[in-house]
Amino acid sequence: MPSFDVVSRTDIMEVDNAINGAKREIKQRYDLAGTKCDIQRNDNSLTVLADDNMKLEQVEALIFKYFSQRKLDKSALDFKDVETASGDSLRRVIDIKQGIDPELAKKITKEVKSIKMKVQIAIKGNELHVSGKKRDDLQKVIEFIKNMKNPQPLQYINFRD
Repeated sequence: MPSFDVVSRTDIMEVDNAINGAKREIKQRYDLAGTKCDIQRNDNSLTVLADDNMKLEQVEALIFKYFSQRKLDKSALDFKDVETASGDSLRRVIDIKQGIDPELAKKITKEVKSIKMKVQIAIKGNELHVSGKKRDDLQKVIEFIKNMKNPQPLQYINFRD
């Protein structure tokens, strides 16, 4: 029976490479060199430090630039509110989304079931497992999920006949 999995994974090694590129550019740019601007990664979150709001926006733009160069989806980033840090600087925590949120999984499951395709869809942890009798049905489900405009990047893996 053909099946596939729907997952949301962000490659942490590529995130590290993007962060390292942004850090190099922060050291070299005339408007950011010699400032307190910095990016740190702890597990699945980034912490951005900057002197003021303008520099914070510049560092975030660098993150977006290097994410796109590394072919990482910027919708995998969840921006939290800006906080004040020590020394009159600003701090922003950015979460890296890993796994499908339970609400999004329920929404996708409900939508796929509403189109009356002959497929079974099940939530397994933070992934979705879709199976059906026909390969064509599964490909239509993939296309349907892609057209849903989800707020999170999704990958379709383990396609088996």
